[in-house]
Amino acid sequence: MQEYQVKFETLTIGNSDFYIRSLLDRQQYYDPEGVAARANIPPSMWPIFGLVWPAGLFLAQTMCHFPCDDKRILEIGCGLGLASLALHRAGADITSTDQHPLAETFLEENLALNDLTPMPFHIGSWEESDLELEKFDLIIGSDLLYETAHPALLAGFIDRHANDEVEVIIVDPGRGHHGKFKRAMERLGYRLETEWSAQQDIKRTLSRGHLLNYRRGLH
Repeated sequence: MQEYQVKFETLTIGNSDFYIRSLLDRQQYYDPEGVAARANIPPSMWPIFGLVWPAGLFLAQTMCHFPCDDKRILEIGCGLGLASLALHRAGADITSTDQHPLAETFLEENLALNDLTPMPFHIGSWEESDLELEKFDLIIGSDLLYETAHPALLAGFIDRHANDEVEVIIVDPGRGHHGKFKRAMERLGYRLETEWSAQQDIKRTLSRGHLLNYRRGLH
């Protein structure tokens, strides 16, 4: 079986350039040992993690201007981890997680390509409780609500890994499930602080996008 194909490109995030290794296109698939299949990742979804998506790039740009001092940060469903790379370069305490079996490999290679030191990564699904993942002060993610079951699963995963005082930032490009996610988060005690859907910066990038900012235990 032929292995997947990749490409390299330079992305400007904040005031920095990042040299990024990603999949060539959405036609890529390589799962010779069935690891992705056992993780319930079908062939059509296999390449999703390894592409540069507008929502992921917008999250990374947003985090360049977000106050992160002294916060433990978790990026959920990181894919290529653009936000994680930007935060890591800025010296933030960032951990990333994804279900895809190759996400860690791509993250490690992109760290090396940009002369960055290793950073923590955990593999696992939102249904699982990862005892090693601990809890965080800021939880971020992008384009995570593209299936009907995702709002409840994502809210539950966030809650298991959130400190009592926590902020959550989710960039949704308009998949149609953010209302269901809002209700799931509210049931767990989170309030929607702002919904940056009308700001021109997100509209230029994501015509139907929302940046959802939740808080619990913060004023």
